[in-house]
Amino acid sequence: MKVRSDVLRVYQSIHIWTGIIAGVVLFIGFYAGSLTMFKGAIDAWSMPPALTLPQVPTEKLDDLVAQVLAQDDKAKIGFSLHLNDEHQSPMTWYQQGSERELSMSHQLWHASLDERGQLVTQLSTPSELAELIDQLHRTAGIAGEVGHDQAGVYVLGIAAVLYFLALVSGVIFLLPTLTKSFFALRKDKGESRFWLDAHNLVGITSLPFHLVICVTVIVFAFHDQLYDGLKHMVYGEKPLFAQSAPDRTPYTLADLPKITTVLTKVQELAPDYQVHEMTFMNLDNPRATLRLGLYNPNGFMRGPVTDYLYLHPYSLKVSNSTIDQSDKGIWARTVAVFFGLHFGSYGGDLGRWVYFFLGLSGAFLFYSGNLLWLEKRRKKLATEQTRACRLMASATVGICLGSVAALAVSMLLGKWLYVHVGNINHVYLWLYYLVFGLLVAFAFWRGAAKAALVILPLCALATLAMPITSLVAVIAPSLGLWAPYSAATLGVDLAALAFSGMFFYGYKLTRHRVFNGPQDSVWAIPAKVPVAELTQQTS
Repeated sequence: MKVRSDVLRVYQSIHIWTGIIAGVVLFIGFYAGSLTMFKGAIDAWSMPPALTLPQVPTEKLDDLVAQVLAQDDKAKIGFSLHLNDEHQSPMTWYQQGSERELSMSHQLWHASLDERGQLVTQLSTPSELAELIDQLHRTAGIAGEVGHDQAGVYVLGIAAVLYFLALVSGVIFLLPTLTKSFFALRKDKGESRFWLDAHNLVGITSLPFHLVICVTVIVFAFHDQLYDGLKHMVYGEKPLFAQSAPDRTPYTLADLPKITTVLTKVQELAPDYQVHEMTFMNLDNPRATLRLGLYNPNGFMRGPVTDYLYLHPYSLKVSNSTIDQSDKGIWARTVAVFFGLHFGSYGGDLGRWVYFFLGLSGAFLFYSGNLLWLEKRRKKLATEQTRACRLMASATVGICLGSVAALAVSMLLGKWLYVHVGNINHVYLWLYYLVFGLLVAFAFWRGAAKAALVILPLCALATLAMPITSLVAVIAPSLGLWAPYSAATLGVDLAALAFSGMFFYGYKLTRHRVFNGPQDSVWAIPAKVPVAELTQQTS
């Protein structure tokens, strides 16, 4: 396909500058987003198994609920039942806080039954590690609020617009040579050509995923503005999303149906789904709701893990559902599809692993894109790198690799400090921002090359220390550590081990480039001139 050279140059410029502007924040979003595909496993890994009470058979859940409601007033407002989940206690409810807010000081009650059928309870401050990673994914760690949403959400929304332009312009720019160089990885033509080929290959092969992500991020960030526009221009006084009137019938807790009755009702409504969670909310007012998390490994989930079915907790009348969208309006169906495509919770575990690697590929695209731009500037200028190039290199290393290192250190030290602090969530938060800020400052102080030779080993050692910590927990349980107790928690340690190998390999490549690459590059540490040679030059 032939495209005029001047047109190609325009699209190349668009691709480069939109990618450069948006790349560093999108790197954090994609890297953290890949980890959120296994939020449940990370949550379980970050908390001692002793905090989770044993599951009870389904037929005993009614007895468990009755005993809890008879003893605790907080549970009478709302509670959750977790069915057949080894990482969750069978029943939980909030003593302080709620699931609708991210708080460092939540207090959560756990309940189960012992062998004699007697109630067993314990109070804990749940680890918010997985939720904090999700916040990092949604906001790139940018603090503050704009209106009722976080400022980082809007920043990532703007970055996603630039990201969309970078994708489209990149495809157009590659069209003339796409058929000849699509699968070519030409290492024999120099390292920069190899990295450019790898960048293009990853970008083109994962293009559908990236288009889905960038469009859904834009929708998530600016949905209020989109809804307001539709309301004023299309719907007028009509509601955008139809809502049923609340049931004003006076109910009491004695009117709650048995859990087995609810499960039978769900089986009638969604026979292909399994109930993972039942959350009873607002049981003391007319807005009473029962939200059921339903899972179907062969279905198209619209939530982060499950589909949702909303019932009235007393009458069991359906109020909403993400399972069947056929009777919803066009906008409700569209939004549901956007949610499902972004979360990637369809396709079972295989689908999650695919999204995990695609998320990492996105982080690679942004990081490698910045490196390629800096390399091109070196060749174009053919002189000492400009201050702007040096600053961009420092920002790329400090922000991208700094966020990875900060997250790894937070996860590692959080496990070591868990039993020694009153609230581990404050430790996670302070550790992340402290390490991240120090590494960014170090990168600008010492330059990209020296910073990379420090941060990459730090990433490698911190992730390697995670499985070593689990091994120490087996050898010396008196330290207060805990070993993996399920396939999911073991998987977190094995993934950390794989990440460690990847970071060590990246350090090896970077070190070779620093000491053996072109000396006019921002990635080079200039060799010291011997004193004798310097004296000879000055004389």
